[in-house]
Amino acid sequence: MAVKSLDQIDLKGKRVLVRVDFNVPMNDAGEITDDSRIRAALPTIQTLLENQCKMTLMSHLGRPKGQVNPKYSMAPVATYLAKLLEQPVHLVTDFSDGGQHATVQLLENLRFSPGETKNDAAFAKTLAAYGEVYINDAFGAAHRAHASIAAVAELFSVKAAGHLLTKELHYLKDALKAPERPFVAILGGSKISDKLKLIDNLLDKVDRLIIGGGMSYTFLKARGLEVGTSLVENDFLEEAKALEAKCEAKGVALTLPLDHLVAAEFKADAAAEITLDAAIPEGYMGLDIGPETINLYATHVREAKTAVWNGPMGVFEWETFATGTISVAEAMAENGGLTVIGGGDSVAAVNKVGLQAAMTHISTGGGASLELLGGHDLPGVVALEVGE
Repeated sequence: MAVKSLDQIDLKGKRVLVRVDFNVPMNDAGEITDDSRIRAALPTIQTLLENQCKMTLMSHLGRPKGQVNPKYSMAPVATYLAKLLEQPVHLVTDFSDGGQHATVQLLENLRFSPGETKNDAAFAKTLAAYGEVYINDAFGAAHRAHASIAAVAELFSVKAAGHLLTKELHYLKDALKAPERPFVAILGGSKISDKLKLIDNLLDKVDRLIIGGGMSYTFLKARGLEVGTSLVENDFLEEAKALEAKCEAKGVALTLPLDHLVAAEFKADAAAEITLDAAIPEGYMGLDIGPETINLYATHVREAKTAVWNGPMGVFEWETFATGTISVAEAMAENGGLTVIGGGDSVAAVNKVGLQAAMTHISTGGGASLELLGGHDLPGVVALEVGE
């Protein structure tokens, strides 16, 4: 079973139903504040236009909980997309006719219908009336078994992944099957519990696992070190010990912080101090990796032939505690090998320092990236599989 890409199917003049991820942030005035998800779908839309397709785009926006809520209307997205494409985009508010009202049309928010999140077969059938070919280009939602992603795809014999989804699958799955070595994974973020499956899967692939951010304090406490008032998941200390033992058994170098940037209070303007070693004094909390750790991590990242990064090294939203995360981003940019930014806050960090162009691939998915890197099948991808 394989997933076809756009260039493997006949698109000429077809009516195409396309699942995109237009779940974009908006301000109180209903203006889009970050259009990156819309722009990410443009290569697929352009390919369909070049093939004289008539297309119906569909997406969710926010969490309207199965009810019509004007706050979550796709109308601003339709207007914005029309400007980008320099052609009309018709907003379809009544799904019952399955009709084509323009070359490019966008269905109103899928989550206005309770059938979407329930993966409802009847709702999927309603959606399927809008095309003879189905394309999924919504990587950010591919880990959800929803009607527009899973159930609807089963109703099509001709289906494929869009350019974005194809690229995501290549870099987050295929490229990591036989990576150039050394292969280094850098994991951050606050909780080890969120990344257990990911770590477990990566241990069979990586040569070095670098841990930063809040999750590093759980590992350090599991080693018997003092971590002050730092964020620790005490329920996962045994898991941390087990993962360290697994690293040793598999020959994976587990790299933890040597020093920290700490403060007595959790606030942006807190007075920051550097610890003398990996232990954190009583009354202080770790909020970023320290200078010695930064040098160590940056060296390992620069020397890697394959590097995957997911999660910040500290509270990077606060300037005082952003240095560790920014340093990892800069080291990734200086790396001449394959560099993959695995979604979420790491993407925000790379964008913050304007290093997007220096990375091999920046994933558009948060949860979907973690699921795929964790070795899981995504419902939206499984639903696209067709016999060879």
